[in-house]
Amino acid sequence: MATKPEVTESEPVFGIAKDLVELRTDRRRQFIDVTELVAERVRRSGVRDGVACVQTLHTTTALLVNENEPLLLEDVARLLDRLAPEDVRYAHDDLDRRRVGPRAVALPADEPENGEAHCKAVVLPASAALTIADGRLLLGRWQSVFLVELDGPRNRTLSIVVLGVRRP
Repeated sequence: MATKPEVTESEPVFGIAKDLVELRTDRRRQFIDVTELVAERVRRSGVRDGVACVQTLHTTTALLVNENEPLLLEDVARLLDRLAPEDVRYAHDDLDRRRVGPRAVALPADEPENGEAHCKAVVLPASAALTIADGRLLLGRWQSVFLVELDGPRNRTLSIVVLGVRRP
């Protein structure tokens, strides 16, 4: 019968750390820099080399890795407005149609008309896989990680999973 080899303290060990982070947004559209929040979860995890997976748990938010420069973020917001303008009527906003027919759904009383936010979210990623090297989040000189709010203000949840090799 084969026996499992013992792990000594000098050998690397695979580790996983998981966290759900609750945030409150305060505007309809917002770019919230969560870089330090993710970096802190990486530090706490003890992972030296691996991946940090960050995912928003909402369909009207997104994750973006880009430069934290206010004029650039303004440009991104304008781009999203051109792709899915606020002044267009979206089928998703016809709440009466959504409540009847073969695909009827029970909508909450406070269901917003937010087709525009959903359409904007479609062109942005809902998650990011970020490299961890030497115990630190590896980002380029100008890169930051953003939670992009498209339908706030609301309570939002980010899932952060850190996995990789821990060294004693």
